[in-house]
Amino acid sequence: MFQEIPTSRPSTPLLDSVDLPADLRTLAERQLPQLADELREYLLYSVGQTGGHFGAGLGVVELTIALHYVFNTPDDRLVWDVGHQSYPHKILTGRRERMLTMRQAGGLTAFNSRHESEYDTFGVGHSSTSISAALGMMRALEAEGRDDKVVAVIGDGAMSAGMAFEALNHAGELGSDLLIVLNDNNMSISKNVGGLSSYFARMWASKPYNALRAGSKKVLSALPPAWKVAHRTEEYMKALVSPATIFEELGITYYGLIDGHDLAGLVDILRNIKDLKGPRLLHVVTRKGKGYEPAEQDPYGMHAVGKLASKSEQEQGGAADSAPTYSAVFGRWLCDMAEREPLLMGITPAMSEGSGMREFEANFPERFFDVAIAEQHAVTFAAGMACEGLKPVVAIYSTFLQRAYDQLVHDVALQNLDILFAIDRAGLVGEDGPTHAGSFDLSYLRCIPNMLVMAPSDENEARRMLTTGYLYPGPAAVRYPRGKAAGIALEPGFEPLEIGKARVLREGRGAVLLVFGTLLKAAWPVAEKLDLTLVDMRFVKPLDEALLLQLAQRGELLATLEENVVAGGAGSAVNEFLLEAGLQPPLLNLGLPDRFLDHGKASDMLAGCGLDSAGIEARIRQRLQR
Repeated sequence: MFQEIPTSRPSTPLLDSVDLPADLRTLAERQLPQLADELREYLLYSVGQTGGHFGAGLGVVELTIALHYVFNTPDDRLVWDVGHQSYPHKILTGRRERMLTMRQAGGLTAFNSRHESEYDTFGVGHSSTSISAALGMMRALEAEGRDDKVVAVIGDGAMSAGMAFEALNHAGELGSDLLIVLNDNNMSISKNVGGLSSYFARMWASKPYNALRAGSKKVLSALPPAWKVAHRTEEYMKALVSPATIFEELGITYYGLIDGHDLAGLVDILRNIKDLKGPRLLHVVTRKGKGYEPAEQDPYGMHAVGKLASKSEQEQGGAADSAPTYSAVFGRWLCDMAEREPLLMGITPAMSEGSGMREFEANFPERFFDVAIAEQHAVTFAAGMACEGLKPVVAIYSTFLQRAYDQLVHDVALQNLDILFAIDRAGLVGEDGPTHAGSFDLSYLRCIPNMLVMAPSDENEARRMLTTGYLYPGPAAVRYPRGKAAGIALEPGFEPLEIGKARVLREGRGAVLLVFGTLLKAAWPVAEKLDLTLVDMRFVKPLDEALLLQLAQRGELLATLEENVVAGGAGSAVNEFLLEAGLQPPLLNLGLPDRFLDHGKASDMLAGCGLDSAGIEARIRQRLQR
């Protein structure tokens, strides 16, 4: 077990000879355990240099090797779910030397991308898509008369989403020759891998057993009662030693449980079931963070990490930014409000740690609900609570709320239910890239009737807006970014804001800068340098219409600024209102461009979009000159 994080490239003589899966398949089976050790050590080293998701990757080293060893990739398709677990896959598919560019501008993506490698058969970032995508690929290959294999690899956490079960149901109906590998790394389905269950898994996957099963089916199918008895007997035997029943009832042949760190066993069973017909599911149990004790002991906290400091760097220490994160501000407010509000309920779709809810979970366990990766259910679950007079607070990432848009519209807003949405990771998230960026929430929220939509400029504003949204008798949303806040002192208490009221921070001449959210920090020096009137708009819906009418009548340039796409965003709301009011002052909308932005450092990405102080100043100067 590797207890130290390698700070220099480890010696990996066997791994260095494997540039592509074709090289892997030239190795003898007895060499594979050594390759697994080297791959795990190199993964630990590379992610320690770049940061990223590595707990899941450490857990699937043996599985990744076995899949590429048995299947003829890339002709045979491997479809990974989420992408957290695919770092070993990247290393084995021609990207080993580029791993140190992971999550950097111009470097490797944090997830799988069809633009990056032919071995990345499907782009991922959100969970639970692998079975659907793999089934579509399998059906297309069958239509073309090709016999290439398709394998979907899905984690037990991703299996909790409804989309995965929709795909399982369809797979059983179609009967396509799809192999699904369920990577169970959190004991959410099975608590152990016993000798008896492993024995039966190998037996069910053996060629003699499957030949006997197929032959018996032909013979006994002519005698329906006899076949029914034989089939039921097999089902009962499987149910005694495995969680097979749910999959078998869907028409999917189940094989498991298998130790996911037993390379010889994995290779053997994959070879046995590779050419079997019909949809099959192989249930593999792994240990998240395998090979790095801190990750094994704390799989949640070590799910993803920043750049890991070396031992010498840890000893040297360093001054830390004292400002809290916006997630921590929300978590503190949630606990404070729960102390005085017994009807408050906290809900999250598997984002407790990232959303800052661990303290709430510990202090109010009976009022905390982690519904797993099931965003649609989370929103409608909250709606049901609100119907009965409870006060649910849904903590969710902006990009993941997109998955529950129908529920937000029909189950919440249409019924005008009293729910607060604390929307984290709004705007650019940097290294995680476009799949995780919250670039669209102002656009998709402000068009929904009954919604109250707020964007705080600092942590104190965020706390007051959370209180405002909680007390508002209807659906409310507070959207805030990832990372450190502005360092503003928090006011004690629970003082709400006046609904729809902006604040003028600075009076100037010649132009007005209307800011929605945390880009206010970049706007301040521009306002002072160009002598602009600076307004913290606070509310995207409703707008401060009285103030806008007053400012528009000056005839000065009105520039809006937001960390959201310009299309349909807060600036568009200002344009629409002024047009309806019959006013046509000069307008400039500053925000994210109409394209998906690649990963990189968030500050560099904002600068590239012209949303840093220099870019804002340049755009306003250019517009004033026109």
